[in-house]
Amino acid sequence: MLCPRCGEANAFGAKFCMRCGSPLAAETVVGLAAPRVMQPLPGSPALGPAENSGKAIASLICGFFAWIFPAAVAAIILGHVSLSEIGRSAGRLTGRGMAIAGLVMGYAGLFFIPFILIIAAIAIPNLLRSREAANEASAIGSLRTINVAAISYSSQYGNGFPPSLAAMDGVQNGSPSCDDPQLIDPALASGQKSGYIFTYAPAGTQIRDDAKGKGCTSPGSDAFELHADPVTRGTTGQRSFYTDQSGVIRSEANGPASADSTPIEY
Repeated sequence: MLCPRCGEANAFGAKFCMRCGSPLAAETVVGLAAPRVMQPLPGSPALGPAENSGKAIASLICGFFAWIFPAAVAAIILGHVSLSEIGRSAGRLTGRGMAIAGLVMGYAGLFFIPFILIIAAIAIPNLLRSREAANEASAIGSLRTINVAAISYSSQYGNGFPPSLAAMDGVQNGSPSCDDPQLIDPALASGQKSGYIFTYAPAGTQIRDDAKGKGCTSPGSDAFELHADPVTRGTTGQRSFYTDQSGVIRSEANGPASADSTPIEY
């Protein structure tokens, strides 16, 4: 049968034109008059149920994630395709507003993505440097704390300097004593804190006679070396630090520090 709107030849029994989508008049059955079907006027939208364009919906969804580059491109492509299909559907497809919204958000995403990348390129390195600086400052403070604790241990118990970092802790063991002096916090006594690893090396360990009477069962040391190195150089910190019983803190910019490294400025 011929479509009364566009003249396209359609199969017998078809309800809608395969070209323009207009409804077709029902065929006359022998002996019965077919019900009269209202034909759309030329240029008017086609009659029949309309449905939302899936591509328009997809464009809108992608638009919500337009700050991600692939989603912005998808929103633009789907928006244009859906608008084209809606225009050719003679009213069978709806969703023009969703397609336009997806297009707007997609183009906005493409416009702002370069600015977001530029801001990220500037901000992230600054944040990393700030984190490194904060960790380095914390490491220097921890070295000073250990130095003071070592001197306090030696002065109070007469056992030289502590035999280890763990020997300066003992917070969980009741009242302070020579074996548990409770001079530093457990995190620092563990040897790792704020992105730095602390290595304590005693020298000339022995138990002094005076210390035995003060409850000391672990040998103290005549001297010690203390190193602080970043867990991941360039991420948790850049500089390494060194100190000993003299209390002077030294640093190296790109490797382990030693007694020959440059003293830091207070």
